Amino acid sequence: MQDLWNFALELYARAGVEQACLELQEAGNDVCLLLTGAWLQRRGVRCLDERLQALQALAGPWQREVVTPLRQTRRNWRTAATQDAALTALREQIKTVELQAERVLLGRLQALAENWPDEAGDNDWLVRLAEGSSAALQVLRGAVEPP
Repeated sequence: MQDLWNFALELYARAGVEQACLELQEAGNDVCLLLTGAWLQRRGVRCLDERLQALQALAGPWQREVVTPLRQTRRNWRTAATQDAALTALREQIKTVELQAERVLLGRLQALAENWPDEAGDNDWLVRLAEGSSAALQVLRGAVEPP
């Protein structure tokens, strides 16, 4: 079984997936949860309400308290950093820490879900995790299909 981090990197590198994830994030979706859902979907793990709730309960506080403040600071500095080399360097450091925070979250989500068995039933995690349906979600869903 491929670990969640490497699965996410592989999926993110596929054509159109990075842009789709950014669009889904802008629409209020938790991309770490979506990547976890894609990983579970690829593995054939059944999507149950209690599993969804467990993933959301784990991810929510980390996103609110760690990832989102880092992302917001990085975004707030975007314009000013174009004219300030020191701020540009700090912004890049924050981007690195933001990515590390997402990696920690993915590791925690994997630890929670890695022993969930493959079983028949509803395994369309992405539809259940995403806010609304969009072309970006369809790109992500298409990329989840095995190569």
